[in-house]
Amino acid sequence: MNAEKRYQIFSRLREQNPEPRTELEYQSPFELLIAVMLSAQATDVSVNKATRKLFPVANTPEKLLQLGVEGVKVYIRTIGLFNTKAENVIKTCALLLSEHQGEVPQTREALEKLPGVGRKTANVVLNTAFGQPVMAVDTHIFRVSNRTGIAKGKNVLEVEKRLTHFVPAEFLLDAHHWLILHGRYICTARKPRCGACVIEDLCEFKDKTE
Repeated sequence: MNAEKRYQIFSRLREQNPEPRTELEYQSPFELLIAVMLSAQATDVSVNKATRKLFPVANTPEKLLQLGVEGVKVYIRTIGLFNTKAENVIKTCALLLSEHQGEVPQTREALEKLPGVGRKTANVVLNTAFGQPVMAVDTHIFRVSNRTGIAKGKNVLEVEKRLTHFVPAEFLLDAHHWLILHGRYICTARKPRCGACVIEDLCEFKDKTE
């Protein structure tokens, strides 16, 4: 795919959705960090249902620590892998307080040292909470990037690096949100909705659907 085509793709996605936002609900970088940690192998809808009850009770490292692992589990029981996630949340809160004055760090290196935080989670926080032009690649973005031809790669890191290199600078901050929403609602896994797609004529996927 050439640079002009990529520019047109992101121009149309921006025109359709000028101010894209994550569908996770949060009011602070810390709330976003916890929500993204909980969202691994779970839907944003299920996470929001849980955090709507959790955050009014505990939305700081101190308050979550006071709840403890068992206390956190009460609120996140409906989310997949809740046992492991509750333990990671509590360990992360302890680390934030002991090493970062209770604040969410703004570097990938520091974020990835937090229990339960991998590269993708770190990138989401850096991009969404702190406005850094990094690319968090999940299953939706991996699929859309490969299927459309925007940035092909054999693994998540390869796609991340190619997107960071190929996406025009003016679109890089919001590209993560556009691609994830496109993958979630239009370029779906089993049967993409090509007829409803604003970039259908620019997409290089050969097996388009009606």
